[in-house]
Amino acid sequence: MQPSRSETQQASWEHFPHQADIGVRGIGVTKEAAFEQAGLAMTAVITDVDSVTPAQSVSIVCEAPDAELLLVDWLNALVYEMATRKMLFGRFAVHFSDHSLHATAWGEPVDVARHQPAVEVKGATYTELSVKQDNQGRWIAQCVVDV
Repeated sequence: MQPSRSETQQASWEHFPHQADIGVRGIGVTKEAAFEQAGLAMTAVITDVDSVTPAQSVSIVCEAPDAELLLVDWLNALVYEMATRKMLFGRFAVHFSDHSLHATAWGEPVDVARHQPAVEVKGATYTELSVKQDNQGRWIAQCVVDV
């Protein structure tokens, strides 16, 4: 497991091994923070998150009947925005309302020389999909992304 740079903070992200694909896991004191960290974990599959300047904002809205499906929709919405806008995102604000997620993602256009993208994330999957609280009360949102 590769810990995030914010290991000493309450919120963090990490990768976990999964055959040819890669697992992303967001951890936070709230479900919103865990989803934000899962977004950062997905960006970190592609590039160093610290290299992404939060210069432009993009609004994202997703709806799903439960938190697990909402996580997949959220990450896939980020994949879509990255692909269509040719952007990377390095900061997120997530809010929930019933079965809806309302978020803002901040980022910038991909600069291949500076960002040196490692892989392209094709999408979030239902493999290892989980959104739950651990025995310490932290929220953990995870799934495997197809690269």
